[in-house]
Amino acid sequence: MSDSSSSIKAMIFSAGLGTRFKPWTDKHPKALAPVNGKSLLQRNIEYLQQYGIRDVIVNVHHFADQIIDTLKKNKGWGSNVVLSDETDKVLETGGGLLKAKELFTPGQKFITCNVDILTDLDISKLIAFHEKHKPLISFAVSGRKTSRNFLFDKQDRLCGWINTVTGEQRISIDSPDLIQKAYSCVVVFEYDVFRLMPFEGKFSLTDMYLELARNHAILGYDHTGDKWVDVGKPESVTVAESLFY
Repeated sequence: MSDSSSSIKAMIFSAGLGTRFKPWTDKHPKALAPVNGKSLLQRNIEYLQQYGIRDVIVNVHHFADQIIDTLKKNKGWGSNVVLSDETDKVLETGGGLLKAKELFTPGQKFITCNVDILTDLDISKLIAFHEKHKPLISFAVSGRKTSRNFLFDKQDRLCGWINTVTGEQRISIDSPDLIQKAYSCVVVFEYDVFRLMPFEGKFSLTDMYLELARNHAILGYDHTGDKWVDVGKPESVTVAESLFY
């Protein structure tokens, strides 16, 4: 555990409707879906604790009361959990982050992750990478197969995005020999990102990254080989349970 991670706050994006996760999400938030007896939310809170991160922001929308009740009953599983209330409307990841701005510590970098992603990525290594290269944003990526990839140059700088099925490309920086890598949804941000955000209201982090990448360094940290699973659909629970006990 690195000292630099212990004072960092983290945000777990938990507000999604979980439409891919029906029928569970007809009556529950996806954040409380169990994997080997522990909810996705509990697993992510305990994952952050492994790196000394115990100040956690959780955004809520879909069945927010169930998440609130569960956090109270379990005393945040030992972490100091603060809620960002999005019950009025879903803001997506970028808008959700912007709404939570006042809950972060001015001037301090922070981490975000997604409640439906489970991984054993070493956060202290991601932070060390970020501190060495000093970009605005560093996020974990890997070489796994997926249809939507971010595009990087040989210095790991974000240059664009591609959908390999439709062929759609969005280029922020023209660079030869771009390398495709899959987004892993664990991210280190400098607090300055709030000053630079180019959007308001409802927007995705992907759109924000591609806009900011034109003028600011956004780097991909490759953690290929680590465990990683998107628990986005009910059938992916079986995969998650085979990897996370």
